[in-house]
Amino acid sequence: MPPQPAPWRAPFLSHLTHLPTPTLTLATLHPAAQNEGPPTPSLPCLPRARTCVFRGLWASLPSASSSPPKNPAPRNPPAFESDLPVFTTDARSDKLTEIFDSAAAGDVEASGGTTGGGGPVEAVFWVEAVRTQWRVRGHAWVLAGDVDGGEGARRCGGVLLGRMRKTGEAGEGAEGEGAEGGGWSFGREVTGHFGALSPLMRGSFRGPPPGTPVAYHAGKGESVGQKVEDLEDEGARRNFRVVVIVPDEVDQVDLSDELKPRRWLYVYRGAEGESKLPGGEVIGEWEKVEVWP
Repeated sequence: MPPQPAPWRAPFLSHLTHLPTPTLTLATLHPAAQNEGPPTPSLPCLPRARTCVFRGLWASLPSASSSPPKNPAPRNPPAFESDLPVFTTDARSDKLTEIFDSAAAGDVEASGGTTGGGGPVEAVFWVEAVRTQWRVRGHAWVLAGDVDGGEGARRCGGVLLGRMRKTGEAGEGAEGEGAEGGGWSFGREVTGHFGALSPLMRGSFRGPPPGTPVAYHAGKGESVGQKVEDLEDEGARRNFRVVVIVPDEVDQVDLSDELKPRRWLYVYRGAEGESKLPGGEVIGEWEKVEVWP
């Protein structure tokens, strides 16, 4: 039987439509500096959290024929879908370093500003309109300009392909075809996410490195408030990254009824998954179990 959408996917996406801007709180692991001191010798990392904008699910950008004309980027054919949340960020941000540095030893080599990653993250969404909290726990993979080639790209692409579902539409290929071809391309999808941003947001990737003191002079071509129209702008694309979260667990807490709050845990079990939790039910590749809130 072909993979089916995760059982949490539909209610999750439905809930996010209530948010004027769908934001999430992203938590990563930050290696503790020597002067900060780790909490204990066995925990050499400190938590870091920040707000990011949810950019949809991986491989689900609207096609060029069905999306508004404001996105000038060529789009992939609708050959795939997934349950993998996406956000975009600057390659120079701390969160990117943390995603690479916290990856399992031997899993992915140091980034060098390229595709790869695999570090653990947690993304938290609070939707006031339905009084529901969603927590997505998994590993984050970073897609850069070299997404269609290189060792990190092959590893990353293999992980994402393993969690993508074919939709039966034309153009099923997804193994590195260029944007000129008719198949599905990782690189084209990354460009599509860049095109989906406003010119001002694209221009933010030409700004000075995030977190550096303003006393330092900005580099050549670096300034805030720029607008970028060119989807292949060298400065902006050098710093632009798409980050895909591959969930292992999804935790849903429903507080809409104050007298009867409810909570469900969804755990990814894979194609041959079996129930491992008391009262759990396997639905497709996920196990769902109701737990006490």
